[in-house]
Amino acid sequence: MSKTIMLSLFSGLAVIAAAYGGYDVLTKQASTEVLQGVEKQDAQGAYQEYVVEAREAKWELKAGEKISAWTFNGSVPGSELRVQEGERVKVVLKNTLEQPVSIHWHGYPVPNAMDGIPGVTQNAVQPGASFTYEFTATVPGTYWYHSHQDSATQVDRGLYGALVVESKEQKVKYDREFTLLLDEWSTEMLGAEQEATGHSGHGGGTTSGMDHSGHSDTSAPALSHDEMMQQMYNIFTVNGKAGGEIEPLQVKKGEKIKLRLINAGFQTHQLNLTNQTFKITHLDGQPLQSSPDVSGALLAIAPGERYDVELTAGANFGILCANDSPAKADMAVHVEVDGNDSHEYAAPAVELSPLDITAYGKAASVNANVKYDLETTLLLNNKVVHKDGKSQEVYTINGNIHPDIPPLRVKKGQVVKVAMTNEGTSDHPMHLHGHFFQVLSKNGQPLQGTPLLKDTLNVKPGETYEVAFTADNDGNWMFHCHDLHHAAAGMMTTVEYDGYQPGFVPDPKAGNRSE
Repeated sequence: MSKTIMLSLFSGLAVIAAAYGGYDVLTKQASTEVLQGVEKQDAQGAYQEYVVEAREAKWELKAGEKISAWTFNGSVPGSELRVQEGERVKVVLKNTLEQPVSIHWHGYPVPNAMDGIPGVTQNAVQPGASFTYEFTATVPGTYWYHSHQDSATQVDRGLYGALVVESKEQKVKYDREFTLLLDEWSTEMLGAEQEATGHSGHGGGTTSGMDHSGHSDTSAPALSHDEMMQQMYNIFTVNGKAGGEIEPLQVKKGEKIKLRLINAGFQTHQLNLTNQTFKITHLDGQPLQSSPDVSGALLAIAPGERYDVELTAGANFGILCANDSPAKADMAVHVEVDGNDSHEYAAPAVELSPLDITAYGKAASVNANVKYDLETTLLLNNKVVHKDGKSQEVYTINGNIHPDIPPLRVKKGQVVKVAMTNEGTSDHPMHLHGHFFQVLSKNGQPLQGTPLLKDTLNVKPGETYEVAFTADNDGNWMFHCHDLHHAAAGMMTTVEYDGYQPGFVPDPKAGNRSE
């Protein structure tokens, strides 16, 4: 899998490939638990083995809010998997839940058979069974993993964790490094599920319930998806904890800090690094060619996106959620310098606005002579359909819903251009499996900022983005909205390579649910 997709697009893009680098972390203090691998040997040589168990576990989100979560290795988020560039990795997934599960490696270009999509790349891992994922860690960066079996339900209940691939090339020395996963939970749905099944979880007992899609009274005005989301989710967490349960991060004045910020939830979270000057070094694990200082702006991190941020510790500061719900005040990480436990921060002089990442950094010259082998358009929308006396909100691509959306068929080596236009009323963070794409334009204009390589791109209502990727990773790959409720309600399709034959036979008894 190539790290850059089209060096001819931007004359300066070669710098991006050269900029792929890791970090000499003098004191690793990630706030997620790092799972230690075990070195083993097989006929192909050495590899690192990690065992990840899907199991139910009691978990306290905040004081007085204890739940029975679905977890990887007993915690939310699951154990952080941290591997070295060039290592061969085997991850053994053991399923002790009562439901089938899988692991998808979000953003990481694994071989197709290892992508973890039930019914597309494998059969779901049944209760009591196990499955071994194997890949070589060739692309450094910040990624994450989560179940892709009925993911609107299973990710919502806690089945996710961080994946970090460290580079062999030590470009920058960091004194401290923290991995922070953002999420949101619903006590209302927890209570409903307890009453219905005797189990508490995070999310609903059925996908339709979580999708807000069933309305028995068609005469009643239905709330929009966004309105339902605002009402449904009322606990906002960092690394599975909210409010006073979030432990402050401890640093020393003058230390260089790296933050790996991952949005594992379904809502965009706007973060305020209070009174800090910082740099964004990577997006979706991929290095930025230009990373100027930022101050006085919010970081709007959409579902599935990752931001790597660099700063130097001065005075105490907070990493605060600046969205429009009082409950989001609990999504607050306090950074304490030299043991100072004060959490009082000066208010900004002006109201902060989200940083436009497409205008961040120095633009590169554009090669207008690039020829695309294939061009296509995805029109993203939502509508209400009526069936059997019920109304249901669905999310469409070109007017259709999964599985009735024709796949995008490609040939290996083709350069593919995709225009995505949001004609609806909700944000759509579109995620392509198995590839990185170059962001070419926004609303008909070339990017004003540094070139962007991403795997997840948030397309807001009224926006049009053009992206391009090279078809260099054989397989059948999902392309869907990472508001997983939207995907479950129809907004997903596939990129399928001509001549590719999956190496598994779908089992009709496996209960495969690829959404």
